[in-house]
Amino acid sequence: MPTIKKKQTILTWIGGLTSFCVIVVAGTVAAAQTPSPALLVVNKRDSTLAIVDPRSGKVVGRVPTGDTPHEVAVSADGRLAFAANYGDQTPGNSISVIDLTTQKELHRVDLGPLRRPHGMVVVDGELYFTAEENKVIARYDASSNKVDWLLGTGQNRTHMLLFSKDRSTIFTANVDSDSISAIQHTLGRADWRETVIPVGKGPEGMDLSPDGKELWVAHSDEGSFSIINVDTRKVMQTVSVQTQHSNRLKFTPDGKLVLISDYGAGDLLILDAKTHREVKRIKVGGGPAGILIVPDGSRAYVADTEGDSLVAIDLQTQEMTGRVFPGGNPDGMAWVPGR
Repeated sequence: MPTIKKKQTILTWIGGLTSFCVIVVAGTVAAAQTPSPALLVVNKRDSTLAIVDPRSGKVVGRVPTGDTPHEVAVSADGRLAFAANYGDQTPGNSISVIDLTTQKELHRVDLGPLRRPHGMVVVDGELYFTAEENKVIARYDASSNKVDWLLGTGQNRTHMLLFSKDRSTIFTANVDSDSISAIQHTLGRADWRETVIPVGKGPEGMDLSPDGKELWVAHSDEGSFSIINVDTRKVMQTVSVQTQHSNRLKFTPDGKLVLISDYGAGDLLILDAKTHREVKRIKVGGGPAGILIVPDGSRAYVADTEGDSLVAIDLQTQEMTGRVFPGGNPDGMAWVPGR
């Protein structure tokens, strides 16, 4: 049995039509079998990956990672997790590869001169990530345990990364260059062609509309977001939403709503994707950051980093339904589908 160092907290967790009583214990968690589906969360202050049962809201295991992980991704078969060890005062240069069955770190990938790994996504079985200090995108092949590809952006603080629907284009948010890079794979002499798209101050959170036609980008240093036409690579509209420090932006799977976490104000902002108008602001707590929306679109999780918790939001009622306490300063999340 684990040693309990802090007092127990009782939380009512509402999932679907059933209410559960969850006992949340701050301290060591005895590992249980990884659930299916599962919610993964990286904790920056604790340098851990937490494995959460989304049905009960209970943390079933925690796995040590490298220093201060910010983002996490999952392999296509749901067996491996990858944590980007961003580092704190000293820039990080590693990725933790974690076996979700045994709940153990298999190995820690030494990235050598690549610093501040971030913005991770798995495509065609390989892990793509940004190396913020180097202004590059890199690719890690888990089967060979090697970084086998690099591409420079030439932009400052290349932070977040995502792929177009047809996987022909990589988009990066370049926070300190106030730009988005659209990097398209070509069949000519150059393998990739970059288009730099100027946007507002401090672009960080971004997401593609479900139809793949629009890229929405939240500006962390001004209270607005930009809407980019994916085909023309041009900003169609910039919309003011009066956020203090926008951190992440996510579409719901049906494309009807957009969620923006406002780290500065402590709010989650819900927008109507068609009208661009505010639907609701939900007070999350201190420093809302990472957002994950479950695949069926019924629920969202928002990381309250300063509150050491995740807030669960019912997207039908647009109300908070509970909190999960995964560890210190939670941020990036990933979903492991059911088998």
